[in-house]
Amino acid sequence: MTAEKPDAPGRVTLSMIASEAGVSVSTVSKVLNGRSDISAETKDRVEAVVEGLGYERRPARRRGAVVDLVLNELDSLWSVEIIRGVDEVLHKAGASMVLSAVHGRSSDTREWIDQLAARRSNGAILVVSDLTPQQRKRLAALEVPFVLLDPVGSVDALVPTVGATNWAGAVSATRHLIDLGHTRIAHLAGPRHVLCSRARADGFRATMESAELPVPAGWVPYGEFNDTSGRAEMARLLDAADAAGEPAPTAVFAASDLQALGAFEALRERGRAIPHDVSLVGFDDLPVARWTHPPLTTVRQPLQDMASMAANTLLRIMDGEPADQLRLELPTQLVVRGSTARRAVP
Repeated sequence: MTAEKPDAPGRVTLSMIASEAGVSVSTVSKVLNGRSDISAETKDRVEAVVEGLGYERRPARRRGAVVDLVLNELDSLWSVEIIRGVDEVLHKAGASMVLSAVHGRSSDTREWIDQLAARRSNGAILVVSDLTPQQRKRLAALEVPFVLLDPVGSVDALVPTVGATNWAGAVSATRHLIDLGHTRIAHLAGPRHVLCSRARADGFRATMESAELPVPAGWVPYGEFNDTSGRAEMARLLDAADAAGEPAPTAVFAASDLQALGAFEALRERGRAIPHDVSLVGFDDLPVARWTHPPLTTVRQPLQDMASMAANTLLRIMDGEPADQLRLELPTQLVVRGSTARRAVP
């Protein structure tokens, strides 16, 4: 396969390469970064297009660069996947990574920006974080480019972001439970103020409404993306149903795998078997999901790919080039395992 260079002069983008090779932008990124989880045939096809279009890789200005990776917390399994994806790209580019945790506190964010200025960082990737207009102005004054990964809320149209198809992923999870015959389905939502959490809750509600299934009051409790929250939310749902003498949910869609792990514990503590009594779906597909008993059905969010794309976007901006795309959303995929089953009769 031989790609022809564009007739008109201009920058060759990853989107152009992906279109010419018949693959996704994330696949092109994987090939350019030397990832091993790509077939030889696909790698050869992409490399041929890269050569044919004359795509130039510019690592020189990245050597010795310092990039801040800012997360709400550093000790979660979710964060580990993000760190791996960013580190792989920066390491191959000859750049260094500095990790910071802000724990959702504005005071920590201000302190991080002060530290960034002191060490003269060249760029930043902000994960599930938000910045005030004043903080963005300060980053602009410092001439520090940044990329938002899974932004908390709506962002300026000119700020590059990387995310996943959260709404579509929630639809696939909820539809899976409905197709198994479940009609009493609850959703353990994430933080109400976080954009991806709201998208997953909206996808759940839209699918239930489309199927003409009711969502009882209190069956979409908002919490945090961790096991403690999932355990507490699940316990409250079950205890409230028992206290009222009403049927409990036969299926639950958790907004994260960690919340699903907490739900596992609450269900076991109350003698509910998974999936016989309650089917359970998570979101993320963290490595631990396949080791639960039974293994967790979940929505795979390509966390490492999202992190890699954010790092590549930032490096491109640091090279003095515009971002290939300002809005990147990588696809999610339902992964069916043993934690879901057809609704027991009655």
